[in-house]
Amino acid sequence: MDKKQKQALLWFLWGMALLLALLAAFAPQPQASVAVSAPQSQGGYVALTFDDGPWPGTTDALLEGLAQRGVKATFFLIGSQVEAQTDTVLAMAEAGHQIGIHTWDHVQLDGLSQWETQDQLDRCRKVLTDLLGPVEFMVRPPYGFVDENLTRWAGAPIICWDVDTLDWQDKTPSRIRNTVLDQTRDGSVILMHDIFPTSVEAALLCVDALMAEGFRFVTLEELFFLRGITPENGQVYLALYP
Repeated sequence: MDKKQKQALLWFLWGMALLLALLAAFAPQPQASVAVSAPQSQGGYVALTFDDGPWPGTTDALLEGLAQRGVKATFFLIGSQVEAQTDTVLAMAEAGHQIGIHTWDHVQLDGLSQWETQDQLDRCRKVLTDLLGPVEFMVRPPYGFVDENLTRWAGAPIICWDVDTLDWQDKTPSRIRNTVLDQTRDGSVILMHDIFPTSVEAALLCVDALMAEGFRFVTLEELFFLRGITPENGQVYLALYP
């Protein structure tokens, strides 16, 4: 190979190397992998319910805390306490909370006569109706005790619960919060009381924790509507699971 042939071969090889370099520079680059988080599962709908109120001080504090969080609840009231707390009950209704019957003076209803049962419920119903107007009030029997007579004479849906916080027994907000987190599921009805400061603290802890889990709070009426169920008089409901 003479000198000119060698020079031509070198130019050819140099040109090929340059072409390969240019092709590599402009070739599409592989995309870096991106971790995409799956959307968080929504916890569902729950009904937070309170018994034994209205109570001076604690019920108002609870209403304020729920309002700050945009949460609606259901309050089962004792009729004999309503007349002394009418402003609180009106504020409760105006805020969009549901109100129900918890007898006139917290009497255990199972085993009572028809007259005794209806007297306990009707007296509470009347004081609430006089204050709030004609409303279909659901019934929460004290202690959750129900018998055949109550289902026959209640004249309203009977609401019990599936999550019992026992906040009246063990007044430890952190324990109550953990119980609620462990037991609550979509459609649960949570039982609490708005008569203890510790219950108010615990209720707001529970709300914050469950909202962080994706749960949304509704009244019982709203929960029935969301489930497509018409509540029936005399029927006992523990929860409304999907």
